[in-house]
Amino acid sequence: MRYVVGITMDRRGRDAVSLALTLAQSTLSSHPVELDLVHVLRGSPPEQTASKPEREYQKFCLDEAEQCLSKTHDLVPKSIRSTTSVHFADSMAAGLIDVATTRPCDLIVVGAASHGPLRRFTVGSVANALLHASPVPVALAPSGYLPPSRLTRLTCALGTRPGAEVALDVAVQSSVRHDVPLRLISLIGLDSSTGTEESAEAARTHAKNLLLRASQSVDDATEVMVDVADGRSIEAAIDKLTWDDGEIVLIGSSRLARSRSIFLGTTANKMLRSLPVPMVVVPRYPAPDTAFDKDLSV
Repeated sequence: MRYVVGITMDRRGRDAVSLALTLAQSTLSSHPVELDLVHVLRGSPPEQTASKPEREYQKFCLDEAEQCLSKTHDLVPKSIRSTTSVHFADSMAAGLIDVATTRPCDLIVVGAASHGPLRRFTVGSVANALLHASPVPVALAPSGYLPPSRLTRLTCALGTRPGAEVALDVAVQSSVRHDVPLRLISLIGLDSSTGTEESAEAARTHAKNLLLRASQSVDDATEVMVDVADGRSIEAAIDKLTWDDGEIVLIGSSRLARSRSIFLGTTANKMLRSLPVPMVVVPRYPAPDTAFDKDLSV
């Protein structure tokens, strides 16, 4: 497995590394993870610049980036294979996608905006761009993320619209791969046009059906549970749930997403700003029974 980790010179880079290490160290030994620590610089490499001042400036930036990567690389245990690289691109998001698509990649890991409140998300321009364009799953670490001693649970947020089954398949495979329990959650905001008692009951029925399917899929390989929470809003529903420090939330892309691409929907956006734990957003893959041979897990 390969994770591309977006490294910056502020705490977003440290948050991203912390999350990448949490995920890498929790995978079973049969699925070792390689970390690609990537710092993206805007513009062209020094040797491709048009003038001497620009060349000197890019060389200065390159030296700084390499020093930052060297210090970050020292944080990675020797037991985990890792590499460092500086990539030049028009933006950090574009650069990370470039690196991720050069060869098979399972995950892009980035930190939240550096001005976000502690342990909450404030989606910056980099994360926002990735969450609307990445062809591979994106993991977002909340501001000030501290790596737990171990991953304790994977939670999958599931709606009732088409596409939820793909997110469920990814969650099932990932929970088995990380050897953690799987929790399925269904959130109901009663202030929305669909937030009625009837819709709440439909969500509970849907969640029970998904629980049955997930339980059959894991075949006793891990524990599966389900929670349905409602509130005046999606944010209020999230606050009703309990969250472990060692928990990760997985959510699928909006039905508006292009095939094999991420597009963060309205509900996911609301969740993102309320969650106290990391979130992984999965692209809108074709249905599992189509000609798509990628291992659906993170």
